[in-house]
Amino acid sequence: MLEGKITNLRPLDLEDLERVYKWINDREVTRCLAARYPLSRKDEVQWLDNGPPNSFAGGVRLAIETKDGVHIGNMDLTEVRPEDRKAQMGVMIGEQDYWGSGYGTDAIVTLLKFGFHDMNLNRIWLHAFEFNDRAYACYLKCGFQEEGRLRQHYYTEGRYWDSIVMAILRNEFDALHVAAEEAETVGV
Repeated sequence: MLEGKITNLRPLDLEDLERVYKWINDREVTRCLAARYPLSRKDEVQWLDNGPPNSFAGGVRLAIETKDGVHIGNMDLTEVRPEDRKAQMGVMIGEQDYWGSGYGTDAIVTLLKFGFHDMNLNRIWLHAFEFNDRAYACYLKCGFQEEGRLRQHYYTEGRYWDSIVMAILRNEFDALHVAAEEAETVGV
């Protein structure tokens, strides 16, 4: 288990099926994801059961839990490229009661720390849709920088939207987060 300040990250399990199934079929949750079409329980079982095991080459798929054990979302590192020391990050807070409360930020920082310090990645990147202001602000807070835009890359809600490519490098993460942790430790 990976421990953050207010979240823990653990491997996904078949016991998570009902929550994941509910979230992936909730249009408000998937509005900001690339998940466009409803999925069946069978699809979700296949995704949970037949995905690659958590490993460097296969990436990691994790459940986001509060410190009191409430499963509130999922996140992953995929498209791991060992030669380039990079991976793509995805995150979904499925429990809407936990939106805007810092859980996503904490989970992201926890996963970035793992990706950079345990997997020895150098670059972690993602896509954010231009209409997802909350996620964009969260990614900036975590240290991601906008690298470019894929113009009119995604169609939803009757129009085309840009997809914003964002990334963070290990040295940027360390300068922002490791220095802050060290300052907290010294202040204790």
